[in-house]
Amino acid sequence: MKKLMTILSALLLSVGVLVGCSNDANETNNSVNNQANNETNEVSEEITVDVVISLDKGEEVLEEKEIKTEDGAILLDVMKENFDIEEDGGFITSIDGKAAEEGEEKAWMYFVNDEMAMVGAGEYELSNGDEVNFDFQPWE
Repeated sequence: MKKLMTILSALLLSVGVLVGCSNDANETNNSVNNQANNETNEVSEEITVDVVISLDKGEEVLEEKEIKTEDGAILLDVMKENFDIEEDGGFITSIDGKAAEEGEEKAWMYFVNDEMAMVGAGEYELSNGDEVNFDFQPWE
């Protein structure tokens, strides 16, 4: 009889431990899921940027567009979503079919908030209110 009581006690103790661990695991999973949801909400803040496509240092404006995207979006990705783009190594070589012809010393240069960007469009992270100007112009 004493042996049976010891076995039953051990069995009840084991069941109690398993139920307790199960609740801890569920609480941990819920905590991790809530944290992930909060981080997702923070990352997806919508911003607005203005994009101008022009020729010869702004002499001719081909298109102006206000674009809504996520904060920190990469410029090249946003351009691909909104224009017909060809690129090479993160640098835009053609916009809506306009590209340098062989031997022509012109390229797409881009400026953000009136300053020439120092990285390719594949590396530039956009911020709210950025004014981006892609201009097809001679190298200088």
